[in-house]
Amino acid sequence: MNTGFRFEAEEWRTWLMRAVAGSAQQVQIVYGIAGERHLVESTIPWLPGFRNSRPVRIGNAAAGQLQLDIFGEVMDALYQSSKCGLEPTREAWHLQRNLVEYLERIWRLPDEGLWEVRGGARHFVHSKVMAWVAFDRAVKSVERFGVEGPVERWRVARDEIHAQVCAEGYDGTVGAFVQSYGSTALDASALLIPIVGFLPPCDPRVQSTVRAIGDHLRSGRLIRRYDTKHTDDGLDGGEGAFLACSFWYADNLVLQGHLDEAEDYFDYLVTLGNDVGLFAEEYDEARGRMLGNFPQAFSHVALVNTACNLAAARKPFEERAGATLRDAA
Repeated sequence: MNTGFRFEAEEWRTWLMRAVAGSAQQVQIVYGIAGERHLVESTIPWLPGFRNSRPVRIGNAAAGQLQLDIFGEVMDALYQSSKCGLEPTREAWHLQRNLVEYLERIWRLPDEGLWEVRGGARHFVHSKVMAWVAFDRAVKSVERFGVEGPVERWRVARDEIHAQVCAEGYDGTVGAFVQSYGSTALDASALLIPIVGFLPPCDPRVQSTVRAIGDHLRSGRLIRRYDTKHTDDGLDGGEGAFLACSFWYADNLVLQGHLDEAEDYFDYLVTLGNDVGLFAEEYDEARGRMLGNFPQAFSHVALVNTACNLAAARKPFEERAGATLRDAA
C-alpha cells in the first residue's frame, strides 16, 4: 500500500472507531463533512435549484435510515486494507466484531437500501448481498489474520444469506436478479454481484442479469439505476442515468471477456466529464448535461475501479472477489 494512502486508511479507520464509539447501533450511513451526526433535513422553498429542480434541501434524512449494505462495505474496506498492508489492531477488530454481531441481529429486516429510497423499506437484493459480504469478510479475516471470532456461526449466517438471495432474489421469468424480494423490477446494483464475489461471472444467472440490465435499463448508451416507472422511491419525476452504474456495466463487460467493447465503452464514459475531468452523479444524454450531486465521489470511485480493471495487473474486482478472471472462466 502506498505510504500516503496507508496514512489516509489509518486515519479513516481511527475516525470510524471514534464515530461508532463502541456501539455498532450508532453507525450512520452518512455524516457531515466535519463528522456531524445530526443532519436534520429541511426544504428551502425560496430557492429554485439548478434549472428549477425543486425542492432544494439541506441536511439529509437518509442519516436515519437503515441501509444494510454499509456493513458489507465497511467490512470489505477494512479487510482489503489489511490484505494490502494496513496492520490489524485489537481495537479495529473489536469494531469489526461489533458490526458483524449487530448485523447478525438485523440482516433479516427490510431496509431503505443503497439508493436511500423514500417509498418504504424492502428486502433489497443488493442489501442482502452486502450483508453476505460482511460475514464473508469476517470469516476470511479469522482465517487469514488469525483474529478471534465465532467463525462457525458466521459461516452459517453467510450460507443462509446466500441461499436466501439465490432463492428469493432471482426471478427466472425475468431472467435476472431483481431489485427486491417479490419484485420483477431490475436494479443496476445487481451488477455488483460478481464484483464482490457473491457469484462468479460465469454463473448463468449473472450473465442473464447483465444482459437484462443492458437491454432494459439502458438510456442511450448509459445505464439507469432502475426504472422510475416501476420503482416507488418516494420521489417525483424521472432522473438521468447514474454514471456509477455505467462503470459497473463496463466492469461486467471485462468480467465477461468483452475487453474491446469494455474499452470502447469506458472511453465514451470518460468523455462525459467536464473540462477538468470531474463527474456528477447522473448524466442526461439527450440534453448533454450533468445532473444530480456534483462532483460525486461515487462516480469517481467507479471510474477509477473500471480504469484499473481494464489496465492494472491487480484488478479491483479480483481483489474484492478473491478470484482471478482465469478462476471465473
